[in-house]
Amino acid sequence: MRKIWLGAFSLVALYGCASNNLPSVPFFSSLPDGVTLVEEVDAQPGKAMIPYSKYELDNGLTVILSPDHSDPLVHVDVTYHVGSAREQVGKSGFAHFFEHMMFQGSENVGDQQHFKIITEAGGTLNGTTNRDRTNYFETVPSNQLEKMLWLESDRMGFLLDAVSQRKFEIQRDTVKNERAQNYDNRPYGLMWEKMGEAMYLEGHPYSWQTIGYVEDLDRVDVNDLKAFFLRWYGPNNAVLTIGGDIDTKQTLEWVNKYFGSIPAGPEVEQAPKQPASLSEDRYVTLEDRIQQPMLMIGWPTKYNGAEEQASLNALANVLGSGANSLLYQKLVKTQKAVDAGAFQDCAELSCTFYVYAMAPSGEKGALKPLYQELMQTLAEFEAKGVDDKRLEQITGMAEANAVFALQSVRGKVSQLASNETFFNTPDRIQSQLEQIRSVTPESVMDAYKTYVNGHHKVALSVVPRGKTDLAAAPANFVTPPRTLPEYQKITDDQLAYRKADDDFDRSVMPEVAEGVKAQMPDLYRLYFDNGAELLGTVSSETPTVQLEISFPAGERYVQRGKEGLANLTAAMMQEATLDSSLEELEAKLNKLGSSISINAGNYTTSISVSSLEKNLTETLTLVEEILFKPAFREQDFERIQKQMLEGLVYQHQKPSWLASQATRQVLFSGSVYQRPTDGTEASVAKLTLDDVKAFYKQHYTPQGAQIVVVGDISKRQVKQELAFIDSWQGEVAPLLRPQLVKPLAQQKVFLVDKPGAPQSVVRMVRQGLPFDATGEVYLTQLANFNLAGNFNSRINQNLREDKGYTYGASGYLASNREVGAIVYSAQVRADSTIPSILEMKKELAQYSEQGMTDDEMKFLRLAVGQQDALKYETPSQKAGLLNSILAYSLDEDYLKQRNEIVESVKKQTLDELANKWFNPDEYQIIVVGDKKTLKPQLESLHIPIEELEIIR
Repeated sequence: MRKIWLGAFSLVALYGCASNNLPSVPFFSSLPDGVTLVEEVDAQPGKAMIPYSKYELDNGLTVILSPDHSDPLVHVDVTYHVGSAREQVGKSGFAHFFEHMMFQGSENVGDQQHFKIITEAGGTLNGTTNRDRTNYFETVPSNQLEKMLWLESDRMGFLLDAVSQRKFEIQRDTVKNERAQNYDNRPYGLMWEKMGEAMYLEGHPYSWQTIGYVEDLDRVDVNDLKAFFLRWYGPNNAVLTIGGDIDTKQTLEWVNKYFGSIPAGPEVEQAPKQPASLSEDRYVTLEDRIQQPMLMIGWPTKYNGAEEQASLNALANVLGSGANSLLYQKLVKTQKAVDAGAFQDCAELSCTFYVYAMAPSGEKGALKPLYQELMQTLAEFEAKGVDDKRLEQITGMAEANAVFALQSVRGKVSQLASNETFFNTPDRIQSQLEQIRSVTPESVMDAYKTYVNGHHKVALSVVPRGKTDLAAAPANFVTPPRTLPEYQKITDDQLAYRKADDDFDRSVMPEVAEGVKAQMPDLYRLYFDNGAELLGTVSSETPTVQLEISFPAGERYVQRGKEGLANLTAAMMQEATLDSSLEELEAKLNKLGSSISINAGNYTTSISVSSLEKNLTETLTLVEEILFKPAFREQDFERIQKQMLEGLVYQHQKPSWLASQATRQVLFSGSVYQRPTDGTEASVAKLTLDDVKAFYKQHYTPQGAQIVVVGDISKRQVKQELAFIDSWQGEVAPLLRPQLVKPLAQQKVFLVDKPGAPQSVVRMVRQGLPFDATGEVYLTQLANFNLAGNFNSRINQNLREDKGYTYGASGYLASNREVGAIVYSAQVRADSTIPSILEMKKELAQYSEQGMTDDEMKFLRLAVGQQDALKYETPSQKAGLLNSILAYSLDEDYLKQRNEIVESVKKQTLDELANKWFNPDEYQIIVVGDKKTLKPQLESLHIPIEELEIIR
């Protein structure tokens, strides 16, 4: 699906000088012993900011609390100031590797229980690693907070006794699978690795990627990992941040109880800033399994928080963000490039300024002329500079996004944690905005001249394999063989363990207070005489409004042979209007801090609007113009059609897309439901502007239109603002004609060839039922929960945690208004393709025959029953909920009905559904991988094999 944003909605990197608040410390303190208040910052009316209080424990742990009682949930984040930059040469990937190990159980938490406990609590969790920090976080109903602190403290202070060589080896396989899936088997996946190796000297902390090198992981053992933990995972190198529905006094008591006794680790000093330095231009060529050559050019700048940061970010916006950027105007609009842009990648020790361009596939894919065009565009910027109006637009979006960023507790906690870790100032929103407001045309030009113009750079050309002649320039740099120090094995007696001395029994998991019940937001409805209907709710936590208008104009309404028409029409709607050019529309939106996007789905096309409440009237004026006055110009159509074709080429080379399309073809062969959701190259190439105009006329109609509004605005105000919808007249859109789908009889293996792929996508699929909210489909989803519906499910534990075949395996029910499917999927090591299929079949067979255990049933009731507390916190989550109610004509209390089902459904009922739907013999098997090596192996399954030609 092609998506064009008419307002850059992502907040640019806002870095500036930190402004420290003076501590506000009462003369008499009621804080627990060992806890010191560092500072308190209260909310200031009319300012985008995050109120917080900051504390320090005697062991050096920094604690930040930010109460927010708007929803019954809490978000807990533990950030350790250690990433791949703290690793030693020859031991790359350790920080990320240890992120995996932190979920493998600790002294008082059993193997795989971390995920299970939080899932059972109705929460979500994860961990992430980058160059400079690792964080672990969970969002849970607010009654689960003490349990979360117990969990996080146990793996901070009591992890190593539970770390075994066996766990180490399994997670090493998992990390290798992650690298294969996200780097080696992904188009352009090795681009950043090659760029880093060329940008930095060998040994620089950023010269390797966070995922690390496989050879480094292969030469170490579990003691190396333990030593890494002991060096960096002390409380004095961590920030614990908690936000949400919390009681500050009680939370501090719990924090001190569970974390206060953990001994501090070795002292950690700030790493020195190490900006890259190049003595020459470096040209690098990477051959990849791609069709569209890519050019990426990088110049070293400074580091995160440097004085020039805001000016460099503004430069990136001017050069490469949106329709008004120079690169869009000079390269994309002229069809010399499929895509082009600029951005600054900034980290703690070093930053890099990038410009990039993707060439078309086929004969026009040479990067040398694109390189010349790109450099000429930079020269034009130097000649013209930037004016105050453009900077005003950039500032408008930054100020609006500072408000949008406050919509979720997780978003606020993440900001506080990151800013404290790197700047010792948790809330930097206002100082960051001040930096942006201080940017001038002169400061932007100074940044350009200081870091880009005439300075040495790295130019990376990613080209199809065997076509190095398409590179921008002959390669003059190839990554030299790595110089690795001799490996020194670490013995047990070299590990200096630190033990906490507690006055309570840590082996006892804290009891949970009374269960949290989420409250369904109060809803209101509006019905328009022209057939449109509206469902809304007031959300006043931030002064914002989210609005979506959906029309019966999805791809399902498109005639055979014209697949992609709904997407192409949506894209054309976002070009010029009869009154304004695309550039003028984007400039107005940026100044307002608003965004408008139009996206075609299967059944509907939706106009999505995000706006500050104070700018809603002006924003909806632009929506009205876009909706009723599309220009539909021939020159725009030709360009958008070509861009869409190139988008298909890009998407259709991904293993995940190939597997999804194979699923459609296998299950719904011969019917309309087998069509690619974004069209085929043949169908899109045949579309005409008249097709677009006709589709718009027939399907963009108020008859059947559905509108969702969530925000700081009343029902009466909404009706006034949408007067242009109320007065709109239109005909009823054509009705859909359902098609029969033939049942599949014989089981087959369908093989999709992806030559040389280091991994295989393995799927087991069968036809299912159309969507229902509380009927058999929902009950079957519940039955699937323990088989493949969560991290601790049987299939994921088998393939990932026990066998190390994959980075992750899952199963789900996919259904719409007409058809459904059940899918079990994993991307596995190529050499474990056959064993993975056998294990999936074994798990399905056992579960369908024997059903779930009593413990699994208990786990299901607890986990699914408490999830709703997290489901509609943000405006976008609420909008999604309201959209579902309208789209499927659901009862407004259908979530309550689902909860009652979870509480009352019998295990026998779910076991019977498992027996009906999960029999492996009734599933088709799909394999996307290297046919040459896989086909002989697949024959050992003694199942007929069919080579499947994918419809593209």
